[in-house]
Amino acid sequence: MSNLRDVYIIGVGNTPCGRFPDKAAHILAREAAWAAIKDAEIYPRLIEIAFCGHVYQGMGVGQRALKEIGLVGQPTINVEGACGSGTLSFWEAWRTIAYGQYDIALALGVENLSRVLSGGPLPLEEDDLEVAIGMGMPGLYAIRAKKYMEEYGVSLEQLAKVVVKSRYHAAMNPDAQYRKPTTIEEVVNAPMIADPLTRNMCCPVGDAAAAAVLVSEEHVKKLAKKTPIKVLGCIAQSGKYSSATGLTCDPSENVMRTSNLAYEMAGLGPEDMDLAEIHDAFSIAEMMVVESLSFCKKGEGAKLIDEESTWAHKGDMVAVNPSGGLLSRGHPVGATGLLQTAEIVRHLRGDVGERQVPDAKVGIIETMGGAQPAMDGITCVVSILGK
Repeated sequence: MSNLRDVYIIGVGNTPCGRFPDKAAHILAREAAWAAIKDAEIYPRLIEIAFCGHVYQGMGVGQRALKEIGLVGQPTINVEGACGSGTLSFWEAWRTIAYGQYDIALALGVENLSRVLSGGPLPLEEDDLEVAIGMGMPGLYAIRAKKYMEEYGVSLEQLAKVVVKSRYHAAMNPDAQYRKPTTIEEVVNAPMIADPLTRNMCCPVGDAAAAAVLVSEEHVKKLAKKTPIKVLGCIAQSGKYSSATGLTCDPSENVMRTSNLAYEMAGLGPEDMDLAEIHDAFSIAEMMVVESLSFCKKGEGAKLIDEESTWAHKGDMVAVNPSGGLLSRGHPVGATGLLQTAEIVRHLRGDVGERQVPDAKVGIIETMGGAQPAMDGITCVVSILGK
């Protein structure tokens, strides 16, 4: 991979996260794409190729989104990778430039779940054996939480404190779906969804879109109007077979393998990260992912929460999910990875206002996608960005 070209992000954009049943997915996507193009301050027709990540939004949503801003004729590829669809579209945009096929690409992600779901968990494939006997994502994460709590002596209150941190960050994010601060007591006493996970420990159903404009090094000097952000590492992997006797669909190996490859590509380690946007679809996920990203040893994820080491403005380690993460900013599936990307870019530029992580120079993005019987997740994408 030594011959890869350097790739930079010169523009990002997104819609707010929330419930917008009156806005079709292609309208949300169009707004985010246009916001990213305006942020980049480029002529739209300079974009040579586009990738649009989504899961439930039907045929040709990328083409439908872009046609009304004049982006027709160029290749537009719709990408599906479960919850990792947005970051997978980013990976596709990055590699088409890195490998020299195109110079200017748009990565787009969108989801309108309000039009798909009236509530409840995301639908999974009914021909999966575990789904057929009642497994859903809340139940899957509840199994993980139960085993983790038993193995490492983690309490329900510690699980709840993940949500308290999430809301603390989201209160400073005008685009977050849930911005009201909360307490451990409120989280613990919320309705139970899948023991031990209460409703507040589960990410909300919501809608949004996000986008990024990527360019080659040859074009960055003449096109970038704001601080360009370099893609230092970008890796996508699929899950491997799970242990026959281990925890059902434990994503830890997939996240660790993918992040280690991203660290190697970037020539950096976990100790070099100033902030991270990670896939905290349920509160237990944050504890497991910070361990898999090697921010701490196995079983110490709860300790980072308790000590407030990963809280923006409070901790002395990597700031985790300063956007509020999936738990509070929201998880509009196909848009999530690019919402994470936009958040990191803005911190590295230094323009996110009161939630700014001081002196942020390097950030990491981890997005996990889906569940599959006998596999540790469908996909995982990890990107490392720096200025």
